[in-house]
Amino acid sequence: MTLTHEQAFALLKEYNKEAFHLRHGLTVEGVMEWYARELGYGDQAAFWASAGLLHDLDYERWPEEHCIRSQAIMREKGLDEALIHAAASHGWGLACDVKPEHEMERVLYAADELTGLIGAAALMRPSKSVQDMELKSLKKKFKDKKFAAGCSREVITRGAELLGWELDTLLERTLEAMRTCEDRVNREMEGLE
Repeated sequence: MTLTHEQAFALLKEYNKEAFHLRHGLTVEGVMEWYARELGYGDQAAFWASAGLLHDLDYERWPEEHCIRSQAIMREKGLDEALIHAAASHGWGLACDVKPEHEMERVLYAADELTGLIGAAALMRPSKSVQDMELKSLKKKFKDKKFAAGCSREVITRGAELLGWELDTLLERTLEAMRTCEDRVNREMEGLE
């Protein structure tokens, strides 16, 4: 079963109420959709986006069962096993043993934590936006282990390695992806208030 954005977002909102988690899901959705098109998987963009939107489905309610409970929920809803595997794989080595196999899963694994770091860095800017953020500024925040300490640099680095990319390539591409979806995410969040 392929989900529309509306169906996937409704499912996310069923288990997540905090604006922070909803915004993160929408951001990762937009980033994944951008990457699908950028990497030549445009025909699978909706699938990549759904995996991004639903990757933290269980985190708000069951952080101690993260990536485990979501698999059960998604199966109960009759969702595609490929989507279930993809969403769970971002927790590989952290919350579960589902390894990111497909390029899409490796992108999700690499970009998830990084979107959090970029989002935190954007909030520190006068503009509160990624639109005017430069790679140099992001790299400085990445190197500062005290900044957004909850965003694992190890996972981000391992994600770049899984993809066979230089770390700078991952940082630059994900920043670009966030620029393309920032306005849409902001509009959708405003619509929830």
